[in-house]
Amino acid sequence: MKALVIGSGAREHALAYFLGQSSAVDRIFWTPGNAGEEALSENPHIDPNDFSALVRFAKQEHIDLTVVGPESPLVSGITDTLIENGLTVFGPSAQGAGIEGSKIFAKTLMEKKAIPTARFAQFSSLADAFSYVKRIPYPSVIKADGLAAGKGVTVVSNDSDAEKALRALFEEKVFGESGSRVVIEEFLDGEEATVLALFDGRTILPLISSQDHKPVYDGDRGPNTGGMGAIAPAPVVSEKVMGRVMDRILLPLTEELRERHFAYNGIIYAGLMIMEENPYVVEFNCRFGDPEAEVVLPLLDTDLWELLYRTANGELEGCGLKWKQGYACDVVIASGGYPGHYEKGKEISGLSKPAGADGTFIFHAGTKKQGPDVVTNGGRVLNVVGVGNTLHASIDRAYEAVDGIYFKNMHYRKDIGFRGLKHFL
Repeated sequence: MKALVIGSGAREHALAYFLGQSSAVDRIFWTPGNAGEEALSENPHIDPNDFSALVRFAKQEHIDLTVVGPESPLVSGITDTLIENGLTVFGPSAQGAGIEGSKIFAKTLMEKKAIPTARFAQFSSLADAFSYVKRIPYPSVIKADGLAAGKGVTVVSNDSDAEKALRALFEEKVFGESGSRVVIEEFLDGEEATVLALFDGRTILPLISSQDHKPVYDGDRGPNTGGMGAIAPAPVVSEKVMGRVMDRILLPLTEELRERHFAYNGIIYAGLMIMEENPYVVEFNCRFGDPEAEVVLPLLDTDLWELLYRTANGELEGCGLKWKQGYACDVVIASGGYPGHYEKGKEISGLSKPAGADGTFIFHAGTKKQGPDVVTNGGRVLNVVGVGNTLHASIDRAYEAVDGIYFKNMHYRKDIGFRGLKHFL
């Protein structure tokens, strides 16, 4: 079998690596890829937004399954285009991807199905939005409606912060047209977690939980990023909580997707806030989380190819999941300046350890080859994952591996997993 992975981050590196562990997979193509592709996959160097070129390549190489990693091409309809050309795809249609492409769409869908989420209002003008936010209690949450690479959310605590955040969206256009409409929500005070689930249009199959760490600095301080690290499973997601996620969130959502006849064969990402063992939806995404995928996949003890292929073909019914014992911790190493303007072209050392050695994995994100060297090429550069029998052991293993890596002005959080560890005190 041949697989084509689309995307260039650590999520796609992890997908390509674990697909390659399947005895069913003969060849893996990964585009546009990064420096982590060496000895793992072949790169046709096609832009993920060049749908016609991807179709030509997939037909020419007789690709058996295309796995779409990032949200942007999904929202733009890459799955629809590939399927129209007779190709098999893991990833929802553009309509299905609307659960991530528009927060307003997602919130109205949740409202219809009584899916627990924060109270909200939507706005398309600065004046109306600012007038509203001044009338509701602080803190409150301001979100760009469209895609913003995980950075379009601001928690505001006063009128000055709210005005600054709204002007950045409406006037400065920091997220382009994604910020032309906004959602303003009540602030939910709890512990965040994520549940990823496979959905083949009929059957929903949840994976183990995880917990992302979005703020750039220790103690969850500073601006939001695309994710500075993660752990899995998340201790806050007990068996009781997972049951409520299924009954109150995933089943109603998939029922609505079926009723709307949206083609959806891929991952549903439920970003959650857990309050007194009750889950509330913070956001839905239409793809594997990044960095959540990097901690969930190393613990999976079921053939990833089989799972994704069956999902793409509507054959999940009766499929079971097996998981390895223990925990995984992912520490993201970022470029100097991230999540603002960041540096590129810094040589990276300490990448020689093979994947899986001593329970560690290094998944490349913003990297590229420059002659014989690997250099930085993005804000989030590397995802360093440790796997251990306990959460503490997985955290220690990840940070031990981080200590062996260096590039100029690199930075990372020193407290990934701190919320999870509190559950064992």
